[in-house]
Amino acid sequence: MKTRELKIEGMSCNHCIMAVKKELGKLESLKVDDVQIGSAKVQYDESKFDEKNLAAAIEEAGYKLVN
Repeated sequence: MKTRELKIEGMSCNHCIMAVKKELGKLESLKVDDVQIGSAKVQYDESKFDEKNLAAAIEEAGYKLVN
């Protein structure tokens, strides 16, 4: 399992946290450890998960993945 700390631009409140958590939670083979304003910590198996899905899910929530 790979652990990754995501930097997310545009988050400012608890609603933002919930929106990001909801969208990331929809991704198969991804475990969401923590979401805070401006960041999220996730785990996934690199052989089963495409990292491009992270940016797409965060954009779907209305924010931008910085790293």
